[in-house]
Amino acid sequence: MKATGTDTTGILDEALQRLHGSGPERLGRLTNHAPMAVEALAAHGRARAVHRWLDRYAPKLEEFPSRVAPVTAADRRSALGDPRRAADWIDHFGRELAERPWRDVLAEWWPRLLPGMYGGSTHPVIRVGHAVRTLLAGEHTGPRLTELAHGLGYWAARHRPVTGLAPLPGADGAAAALDAVPAIAVQEGGFPDRLGRVERLPVWALSVTEPEAAYERLAELVRAATHRYATHGHGEETMLVHAATAPNAVLRTLPALPRALWVPSLHAAWTASAAVTAMYAPADPAAPASPGTLTPEEVMERALAHGDEHVIKLTDTALDFADELSLSAALRAVELSTPLE
Repeated sequence: MKATGTDTTGILDEALQRLHGSGPERLGRLTNHAPMAVEALAAHGRARAVHRWLDRYAPKLEEFPSRVAPVTAADRRSALGDPRRAADWIDHFGRELAERPWRDVLAEWWPRLLPGMYGGSTHPVIRVGHAVRTLLAGEHTGPRLTELAHGLGYWAARHRPVTGLAPLPGADGAAAALDAVPAIAVQEGGFPDRLGRVERLPVWALSVTEPEAAYERLAELVRAATHRYATHGHGEETMLVHAATAPNAVLRTLPALPRALWVPSLHAAWTASAAVTAMYAPADPAAPASPGTLTPEEVMERALAHGDEHVIKLTDTALDFADELSLSAALRAVELSTPLE
């Protein structure tokens, strides 16, 4: 994978502080993507554009939600998956991260949250993945730890498991396994409604038992899902982004986790990517657009100029690989999506 540099100028911290007075969602269910997008821009050397982009996105932000009651050991189970408790969960993780090393908190809560990574249209785990990337870069500042608390708290509040899936024959490779995913019968409604209609998914990578193999297969899945967007993104230009960015968030988090958690993380990430594919994939593929002579840096500039948060985040994932089809996927997102005003 191609490495990216993380902002060390303080601009990202300023942007995160600016955002932490806002809630993780808006208009009742839509996700606040700003923390993820500004981290992606900073990670790719676009820190100077962060505040300008945020000024454009800011009208979409809503105030931090009201608190209900502190999360306690007694009500933790009932509070999990309750979106009304988002502020309570964020406060809870803020306290946890103030008292203990962030890796310890993450390792304790990752297996608890992992089965419910499908809630919030997979945005909570994606937000956590962006937060972890900044911390793994060595910048353990207050705003970056607070951002992890917001991501984990949002995940706990939107926790939604997927169970009872019937296994279907799969394939050895990730790309072929995604090709084998059957579309849901009724492709209508929002993410929660469609997710409830996912009943069957192909089996893939179940034989993986070693952490190193899990990492390799997960990277293969992220690349395959990114490539697939270049030919299938027209099925739903926004939601199909998550087939790549959700497993990539898991992949980016693995180095911060105990190796014993890598294999179950692979399986959860596959279910997320395959489920999104089933929910939104079009009937027929389209020919990918060639990036021509565009460099990865120039593709990121196009994503920034376009401004849509999903375009920026898919480009961020595409640049982890920076091969021709990955860059094509980023350009397809630019082509299909509505620019940020």
